[in-house]
This record gives sequence, C-alpha cells and structure tokens, in this order.
Amino acid sequence: MKAGFAALALALGLGAVPAFAEDPAPRARDLGVPFDSTPGALNAITDVAGVEVGMKTLISGEGPLVRGKGPVRTGVTAILPRGKADGRAVFAGYYAGNGNGDMTGTHWIEESGVLETPITITGTGSVGVVRDATFGWLAQHRKGFFWYPVSAETADVPLNDMAGQHVTAQDTRDALDSAKAGSVAEGNVGGGTGMVCNGFKGGTGTASRKLAADAGGYTVGVLVQCNYGSPYSLRIAGIPVAREMTLQRPCVAKLTAPPQQIFGVTAKLCDPKKVAIADGFTEEHRGSIIIVIATDAPLTAEQLKRLARRASVGLGRLGAIEADGSGDIFIAFSTANPGADEGNWDEGEKPAPVERLRSAMLNPMFEATIQGVEESVVNAMVAARTMTGADYWTISALPHDQLRDVLRRHGMLKEPAAK
Repeated sequence: MKAGFAALALALGLGAVPAFAEDPAPRARDLGVPFDSTPGALNAITDVAGVEVGMKTLISGEGPLVRGKGPVRTGVTAILPRGKADGRAVFAGYYAGNGNGDMTGTHWIEESGVLETPITITGTGSVGVVRDATFGWLAQHRKGFFWYPVSAETADVPLNDMAGQHVTAQDTRDALDSAKAGSVAEGNVGGGTGMVCNGFKGGTGTASRKLAADAGGYTVGVLVQCNYGSPYSLRIAGIPVAREMTLQRPCVAKLTAPPQQIFGVTAKLCDPKKVAIADGFTEEHRGSIIIVIATDAPLTAEQLKRLARRASVGLGRLGAIEADGSGDIFIAFSTANPGADEGNWDEGEKPAPVERLRSAMLNPMFEATIQGVEESVVNAMVAARTMTGADYWTISALPHDQLRDVLRRHGMLKEPAAK
C-alpha cells in the first residue's frame, strides 16, 4: 500500500485498507438519536422469540475491478422464523412499495398466506444461487422434496464486483447454519456488506418494539438491508441532516488511467476532510431496501400484509419516496399459531384453530412497525464503516460527530444522563 493511499484511508476512517476487523458497532441510540416507544431487550428482530439470524460476509481484494475476480464486498443474511430446530411454517404477508427488485417465493405467500422457508438476502447478482442453495439446505434439514425459498436482493455497486457473482452455495449454507438467537451484527455484514444507504455507507440494520401490556404486550422486530435513497432527502429525527454536513460527490481513494466513471460522473480523488457520498444532492434516488418484519402477535396473512404495507410509512419518515429505480420490498410474518397451516406439507384433515387479533387492535402494531423500520435504517447507517471497494470507489460512513452536531443544533439530540 502506498503511503499516500494509507494516509487517505486513515483520514476517511478506514484504517488499513481494506479494514475489516472492527470493534463492535455503535447504535443510533448510543449517539443520542431520539426514537419513540420502547424497544425489546436486544432492540433487534431476534427479540421475537424463536427468530434466528445468520450471516456470511465476503470481503477480499482491492484495486481495479476485474469481473469474476473482484474486489469482493458482498455476503448473505438468513432469517429463520422459528429457528433451525423448528421447521414449521408461519403466516406471512408480502408487499412491494416499488417493485424494481426481486424477492423469490412471494407468489405462494400471496396465494396461501404461508411462509415455509427461511428468508435470505444478498446482492442482486447472487439471488439465484442463494435461492437454489436454500432449497438444497431445506432438502437436508426439512421433510418434503420441494419448496419456494424466499430470497431477496439489493445491488451492491459500486463497491462490489456484482456481475462476478461471488456468493456460493456454501456461503449460503454457512449463513443458514450460523443462524442464532441473540444480538444481531449490523452495518457492513452479511448481505448488507457492500450496500449504500441514503448516499452513505449502508448495510444491515435491526430494531424492535415491545408493546404495552394493554396493547397485548407483543413484540415487533424489524431487519433491513438498506441500499436506497438520497442524502438530500434523508431525515433523522425529522431533520434533513445531510444538508448541514460537509460532503463531497462520488470519489475514489486512487485514480486509474483512464479515470473511473460512475453514472456519467468522472471520478475525483477523495478529499480526506470531507465525507464521500454515493450521489450528488440533486441526483436520482437509486438503490433498494429489503425489510423483514417479525412478530409474535397472532396475525393472519391479510393482517400481515397490512403490517408489511406500513414499512412504507417508516421509510417516509426517513425521507424516502420509493423511487422508480428502487426495489422496496417488504415481508412480514408471525410466529404465533404454530402448526396451524404447513402449506404444501400440511397433513391435517380438520380445520385448525387459529387465534387472530381483532382489527381494532392493529394500530399499536402499525406504529411499532413504522418505528422499527425507521430505527433499523438509522442503525444500519450508524453501524456501517467507511468502505473502499472496486475501482477504489469510496463510500463514507455517516459521520457520527456531524450527525450529533446537527441534532444538537436543532434541539433533538438526546444527551446522556448526568451521572
């Protein structure tokens, strides 16, 4: 590594390039970002009992993009609604705020209201191999011989060699096998490794809400793979924070000959005194977001579809417009009613008893979903670290100090309590 490149990397917060051994990522609440209502114990999708999350992160190489060789900045995230040990189906609902993206297996969910497989998330170029590998994993771990695996994607460009399709079947099996309860890693991990969110480095984020006892005491958990939006529109705590930050347009840590280009913009060297964003303020909203919503409330398929629709409201609070070029795709499931319907593998011959919340009780669920989506996205951005990827393109993390300064100026920073 040349000394000048190393100095730039350190100034941008990269450390050694590439920098992958990280301390535990902070979360939005750690910085004093205010949010409504009460999270679960972990403030994660795994606060919903039974839900397990596994990841495989792939980071290798640096320098010019060579299709099929790298650099690689990608991975797989797996969400198992009842965990590895319990293959029973769950009721589910699916909704696309804007459909410029892909989530396999949704036709059967729409038809039956039942989800029979894990949910996997990866980069656009690898959704097929991840879907097929999940099928193979199910053949080894579940009864039966066919399934419609749910596999979703967002595009990890410009940081990853997306067309190189570096995710393998083994990577997918590793993500599924590693699934566990407990805390969930955020930022540059799993399927979110190479993602960009609101122009800053994005990735994986999660949050949860615990409803009050008089609302049923249920838990709603959210996990996002965040790769959408523009910095100009981003709102955190209602404030368009990026408009008050010192930013620069897309840039590179090192120029090549001829200079790199992206979306018609010729690259410039990054200024270490400024934050490198993926898009100019007035440019088109690009990218996508996958949102997974889990709950232990007894909701049936049509109610879960209503819950999935509320993800759009959470994104709206962040400034999203669900742009034409964005794949904003959401899925919600409930771990209640175990054994009520096993979909293609149901052997029951009698009607199953099913608990179902009355429609009048859904408002707290909607509110929890909206709040969980909002916090999950901010958590993804706060946890993400500055990354240099293919062709030396550099996307900066959301600057914590500038974010706190902006929120403080607007009276929105939640300062730590005095000891």
